[in-house]
Parts: sequence; structure tokens; C-alpha cells
Amino acid sequence: MVIQVGEIAPDFTLSDQHGEELTLSELVSEQPVALVFFPLAFSGICTGELCELRDNLAVFSNAKVRVVGISVDSVFSLKVWAEKEGYEFSILSDFWPHGAVASQYGAFIEERGIATRATVIIGEDRKVLASFETSPGEARDFSAYRAAVEAL
Repeated sequence: MVIQVGEIAPDFTLSDQHGEELTLSELVSEQPVALVFFPLAFSGICTGELCELRDNLAVFSNAKVRVVGISVDSVFSLKVWAEKEGYEFSILSDFWPHGAVASQYGAFIEERGIATRATVIIGEDRKVLASFETSPGEARDFSAYRAAVEAL
């Protein structure tokens, strides 16, 4: 089960698609962060979901929430994918140790070696403000993001 509202999110440092290391505790000291776990770059549902985020970033920026994607893909594949799709938000590589951050958040499918589609919005002091996920093969409904952000 994915980490729940009210829990303290585990801190981590991962590299984004540009090779820059980002640390959760530093990010949330500036503004709330929406961690968007997804299975794999270049896959149909994941591309559709992240393109929807790309096209609706104003929902998050207006609420002063930073969007950060996370998958088990390498930095190199995430860079190519982000450039191809025009993603201007950070996408972090949870490649090695494989899926370690997704596991800490209860968002790793061990038998498949991928993250599930889980979203965790984290605020000051790493407190979980919102948390939701969908079943494998099922895209997230953007209205869940909208409702979570409006509730902040």
C-alpha cells in the first residue's frame, strides 16, 4: 500500500533527466511537491499521463506545487523521453538501487520490477498531504490531481 496522508515521507536524493541530484527535504522546504510514480518511460499509458501533466502544469504552478516524476528508468532514457515529449518538470531516476525509493513509498511492484501509478503530495517537514494510486494498466484520472491540489 502506498504511503498514507499524515505520514512522514522518506527523504531521498535521486538524479533527474539532466543528471542533477534533487533531495526531497530540500524541495519541500521551498514548496509542496507532487511525486508522480510511473512504471516506464516510452510506454503508452505513462506517456499519456505525463503529457496530461505537461499540458496542465498551471493547475500545479497556480497552487505553488512542484511536479516531480519518478520511474525505474535510467537518467539517459528519461532525458531522451523528456526531450521528445517536451516535459519541463523534473523526472527522477530510481534506477539503482532498483526501485529503492518507490519501495520506501509502497509504490514498487516487486514481481514486475516497476513502480505502480502512485501520486504522493508532500508538504513542509515531509508530511504527506495527499496520496492516491491506480491499478496496473489503469491511467490516473486527472481530476484526482485537481482535487488533491485544491484541498491544500
